[in-house]
Amino acid sequence: MLLDFEVRSCSRLCAQTGKALQPGEVYFSVLEVEEAETIRRDYGAESWQGPPKGSLGWWRSRVPVKDEKPKLAPTDVMLNLFTALADKPSDLQFRYLLGLLLIRRRVLRREEASCNDEGQEILILFAPRRDQRYELVVNEPDPRQAEEIQQRMIDLLYGDGLYGDGNDE
Repeated sequence: MLLDFEVRSCSRLCAQTGKALQPGEVYFSVLEVEEAETIRRDYGAESWQGPPKGSLGWWRSRVPVKDEKPKLAPTDVMLNLFTALADKPSDLQFRYLLGLLLIRRRVLRREEASCNDEGQEILILFAPRRDQRYELVVNEPDPRQAEEIQQRMIDLLYGDGLYGDGNDE
């Protein structure tokens, strides 16, 4: 099933100390894969010692102050996740939507389309910032799952804070 796990948004608790993160406080988020789960961990700035080895990506954020709108996760984090999901057949629909998001944000560019041996349509995408090509199986989600996939994408890719220093885009 596509949604075997759920990745949460910022817990507002430091994964190292358990201390509550306060509005305006800087923290760091890390995406890691453990077994079949994508895990997000948040660390207060005073506990941050760099990303764990093998993590999908990390970013610097700030706990929002009231009425602040969240921003999308950094592009490199999304590209790392997109790459990691290539080997997870259970996430074809989620990866397809993530790929479309990356095309829309002009991170990936569609080069061509073809069909594989199983008759599935394959998009060939190019990431100029990495000078790398990717294959993306066209796998539109079932309308009944669309809301769940949308919520998963929001939880995973949008933080409760501001990302980095603005140099990512």
